[in-house]
Order: sequence, then structure tokens, then C-alpha cells
Amino acid sequence: MSDEAPETAAPAQAPPPAAPDDADDLRGYHFRRLLGEPSTWIIVAVLMVAAGAAVGIFLESAPLGGAAAAAVLVLGLIGVFAIADSRAEDAFFAHYAQSNGLALGGQSFLPEATPLLRKGDSRYAERTLTGSLDDGVDGVLALYTYEEEHTDSDGDRQTDYYRYTVGLVDVPECARLIPELYVQRKFGLQALEKLEDAFRGSKERVKLESEALDRKYEIFVDEKQDPNWVRQLFAPTFIVWLTDGSPDKFAFELVGGTLCCYANGHEKRAADLDRMRAATATVATRLREESLE
Repeated sequence: MSDEAPETAAPAQAPPPAAPDDADDLRGYHFRRLLGEPSTWIIVAVLMVAAGAAVGIFLESAPLGGAAAAAVLVLGLIGVFAIADSRAEDAFFAHYAQSNGLALGGQSFLPEATPLLRKGDSRYAERTLTGSLDDGVDGVLALYTYEEEHTDSDGDRQTDYYRYTVGLVDVPECARLIPELYVQRKFGLQALEKLEDAFRGSKERVKLESEALDRKYEIFVDEKQDPNWVRQLFAPTFIVWLTDGSPDKFAFELVGGTLCCYANGHEKRAADLDRMRAATATVATRLREESLE
């Protein structure tokens, strides 16, 4: 019998959750993994020593050098957390794409087919999910951002970022029947509607016999649009879905057969992405149904 002591097995690292429900689920897992890597602490330690020595020598103060080293430690941990957050988000979207049969894409440009997709000084999709959105409707779901640059009162350049989750589907069947349609979230005072409409040019406000729809949305079409076709499009079941079943802050616009559905903010939860995909498919299907009748 051997007198050698048995080797001690290295502690196993806990596996990540098999199916993350949102982009934050794996953040703690990746943070712990990074903190467990010697290279992380080597980099942080080198930066701490360099900052502490530089400040201590330059200001001839050991306490200030120690404070600088401590500050670098805090900043280093924040940086590690940011990397973990990015890795968790990447892992979530990779899993979501794979489990739903979608092609995942990185930063890219979307076609400037509708007003939302033409806004800002620059515009891009941070991520795209391409394939079947729902009910046999193919399209693209994207985390879309547009930027607006301006100069503040001090002359400094500032950039504002506006983020949306958008669903894009080509619906060429309806391009001839309804060239333009804008279903926007309602805001502002109803008393100002007539004044606002005077500056809309060729766009005409649509009023339907639904108080719930009128409270939630503003609908505009081209002034030459056949009003009967629009009323048929907004069947009672479609109106009920828009008012009670659509995602929060949902709206859409249709120009030349390109449908762009959107909601404020970048959705990073599986349930919210599912709802956005289903909502886009619902609108596309309704447009196709009415166009083919």
C-alpha cells in the first residue's frame, strides 16, 4: 500500500445557468471567473503599483500614493465588472439566437426606409436577430440606436443617444394599397391636435370609433389614402390587440412596404424579445391579410 498522500482535486467551478433569461443572468458568473484568473490580479496590481509610485514620488506623499493605489483598485474592479457585464450580454444573445433559430449579428446599419430609421446624425443597430420572428413571418429584430449631436451653452459638443428595439419586415403586398401608415404613441394635449395637424403637410390624421385606441395612439396616413381600406385594416380584433395586447410603448410605421415596429429602449430579456417578435409578426400578418383580400 502506497504511503503517498492522494492528490487533492481542484475545486470544480460552478457551471453557468443553462438558459439565461436576460442579459444580466450570467454577469455574476463571469465576474467571479475573471476574479479567479491570476492575470486579472497581475494587471490590477501592476497598475496599482505604478499609480501609487507615480503619485507618491511626484507629490512626495506616501499617503497620497496609497490613496492613488486604492483608487486604481476600485477602478480596476469596476473595469472587471464591465467586462463581465459585456460577456454576459454576449452569452445571452448567443443563446437566445441559437434557441430560436435566429442569426445573430453585431453592429450594422439598417435600411433607412422609415422616419425612425432616418433620424439623428448617425444611426446603427448594435445587435441584430434575423430569421423567423413568429407565425412564419421572416424579418429582423434589432437593438437600434440613433445619435444627435449638439452644442451646449458653453460651446461643448454633446451627444444624445436614443435607443429602440425594432422589428423590420418587408410587406410588399400592401405598398400599393397603403404607401404610408404611422401608428404612434399618443403624447401632448388633445386640444393642440388641430394646430399640430396644420403643420403635417401631406399626412392626415385617422380617427376611428374606439376611445381606447384614441387615448393610446395617433394614426396618420397619406392624405390621398382610401379611408375605407384603413377602417377595414383596423378591425375590432386588431384594435383590441393594439390597446390591450401589444408590448409596452409599442408603435409602428409603414413606408413603401417596409414595416418598422418599435418600442423605447433596448430589450434584453427573453420574454420582452419574444413579445416584440410576436407583435411585429402580428402587425405584418394583419397588413398581409387585408392586402390580399
